[in-house]
Amino acid sequence: MRLVIVDGLDGVGKDTHAEMIKRRYESLGERVVLRSHPESDNVYGRKSKKALLGAGKGAKVKATVFYALDVLRSLRLFYKKKDVDTLIMVRYLMGTAYLPKSLYRLGYRFCSKLVPSSEYMLFLDAPPKELLSRISRRGEVEIFETEEALIRVRKKAMDLVQWGGWSVIDTNQPIKKTHAQIESVLNKLDKEFSGPAT
Repeated sequence: MRLVIVDGLDGVGKDTHAEMIKRRYESLGERVVLRSHPESDNVYGRKSKKALLGAGKGAKVKATVFYALDVLRSLRLFYKKKDVDTLIMVRYLMGTAYLPKSLYRLGYRFCSKLVPSSEYMLFLDAPPKELLSRISRRGEVEIFETEEALIRVRKKAMDLVQWGGWSVIDTNQPIKKTHAQIESVLNKLDKEFSGPAT
């Protein structure tokens, strides 16, 4: 099975590019499952989303806990299943960058041992001001979506991607150009691993 991880901050274009990746592998005749967390098809995802629209420390803790449970549920249901060739997970390990400064590295190490890893790890990136502009057009602002929070979280996330395995994709450019960069990475990985990774 090929596990494709699409991660990054809010507003960076994860869902847009994950859908394009899904179409890529479906066009090759593969059975593809796309999970974008928090998902609305289960109680964990719905509770996480509700908490993200709340306020205060309690809402942040609830959002994080239910998000993690939602990701684990997706893995339990779809990872290494016979009827799935490619599993695309949107929002995966970089949720740990939202943890406090004293915990985010520890959280990342712990979570990266808890969940399956992959050679197909894409971190989508853009400057916080651009992200805020995109978020404001969406019309719904979540608890972590302030300029100050995005700057803080991006700094921690960029630290974590240096730990290896991540392909950093610049989304501060036209969608077609960004996706061409993603396609280049996927072509290289597909050639290197000659088919679905295990």
